[in-house]
Amino acid sequence: MKQEILLIDAPAGVLEVDAIWQSGERQTKDGLAILCHPNPVQGGTMNNKVVSTMYRFCRDGGMDVLRFNFRGVGRSTGQTGTGDGELEDALTVLRYALKHTKARKLWLGGFSFGGYTAARLASLMTDNEEFFDVNLHNLALIAPSVMRVGMASLRWQADHTFMIYGDQDELVSPEHLAQFAKQRDIPTTVLSTGHFFHGKLVELGQSLQKHTKI
Repeated sequence: MKQEILLIDAPAGVLEVDAIWQSGERQTKDGLAILCHPNPVQGGTMNNKVVSTMYRFCRDGGMDVLRFNFRGVGRSTGQTGTGDGELEDALTVLRYALKHTKARKLWLGGFSFGGYTAARLASLMTDNEEFFDVNLHNLALIAPSVMRVGMASLRWQADHTFMIYGDQDELVSPEHLAQFAKQRDIPTTVLSTGHFFHGKLVELGQSLQKHTKI
């Protein structure tokens, strides 16, 4: 297993990427994970504890894993946007990953604003010939920002989509999250916690294990 911090070329300059590349027996699932962090405007970074929980889960599951800072965060250049630029960043990281690994079974995850971005990336991939050789196997939406403009109209094709959120979420209405999941028949785990999963990271990891399809 190799971990490296990279600066990769991107439309807004460079993106800071924390990548893990599996090798040998550890790479058991032909898996590739791309992880999107919360809203940069509110201090979100790739080192967010929820993103880090996903990162460790995917690493320990034998996947290649890439998390990254959106433009304007950490060592990533450019200015924070309202969503379109961040989608472009996620797409850039996915393209980079696909050039550097043979893994094609994608585990795409995001927390809060990152969940919104992950869903948009999944939608962009749908029926896009550039990604016909990629199997979007798991789409993990962790307390996604379902009220953002355009989220309700997104459609994607994934083998398995799931959602995890807290019943005391103070930033994204649990009622709206439940409605979003019900409308799309998305399997859901609701934990007794707020938006940031304080004190519930072990339970979050267990929920990731429960929902992820091999």
